Amino acid sequence: MHELTTEEHWENALHDYVIYLRLERTLSEASIEAYIHDVNLLRSFSIDTLKKRPTELEQADIEELIFEIGRDKYLGARSQKRVISGIRSFFRYLLLEELITRDPTELITAPQLEKHLPTVLSIEEVDAMETAIDLESKAGVRDLAIIETLFSCGLRVSELTELELSHIHWDDQVVRVFGKGQKERFVPIGEKALHDLENYLAVRNTWRIKRECEPTLFLNLRGTGLSRISVFKIVKKLAEEAGIHKVISPHTLRHSFATALVLGGADLRVVQAMLGHTSIITTEIYTHLSREHLRKTLEDCHPRGRFT
Repeated sequence: MHELTTEEHWENALHDYVIYLRLERTLSEASIEAYIHDVNLLRSFSIDTLKKRPTELEQADIEELIFEIGRDKYLGARSQKRVISGIRSFFRYLLLEELITRDPTELITAPQLEKHLPTVLSIEEVDAMETAIDLESKAGVRDLAIIETLFSCGLRVSELTELELSHIHWDDQVVRVFGKGQKERFVPIGEKALHDLENYLAVRNTWRIKRECEPTLFLNLRGTGLSRISVFKIVKKLAEEAGIHKVISPHTLRHSFATALVLGGADLRVVQAMLGHTSIITTEIYTHLSREHLRKTLEDCHPRGRFT
């Protein structure tokens, strides 16, 4: 009876793994391709260097592969993390099929990603964007309400586009927001934002609105819901017209909202609740932003504030 080669063992394992991903995990072909791409790095290394079947690999073998792909920056930390995740999924499949008794990736930790602090706008820059708006146009009155609502409430762009007229609680000065997973929260909204919304609604009432879009708060000039892409374009255009040379998006206004709160001394748990973060860890990035702001202020304004 023909004994399978190491390469044939790998071919059989990957063939069955693809079937598992397609039928049992019902992944898209694009996702399957990504998983197989990661496992193929291990396959090539295992066949060419280690001469081992997939069921013979140990933790040290996986660590050696990660060292190799990370050497000379062949793959950065983010890509290494993805590869480890893809390989781990493969070994969990082998464990599920009882082809191995122990997952060799169990104790392997992914490299730490460098934290990049998000771009934020100062209050003066937000004001400059709003000043750049042509309030003689219908779209301009709407755009002012959009910018102010994003900055006043710290909304995600999808939360903004999904707002309905009934979500604005005028008397209580709060906005009912549905975040990720349709999780509901109530966010306070400032008087300026409410004023800008009132002006927008007065203009909106003159538009011809599609019946199915009547509940939607923010509309385009055709009377249908405003898309996320449209909001991105509005924010980018106003930033350019205001002379702001930062790469920004609607999410920048969310970061700016949170940073302004932390700089003003807001409790981090309160900021977490208003942003709709599940974990306080996500919110803690704004403490780093506030420290960075304080450091820059000291450097710029204090005669003894220079750092080396």
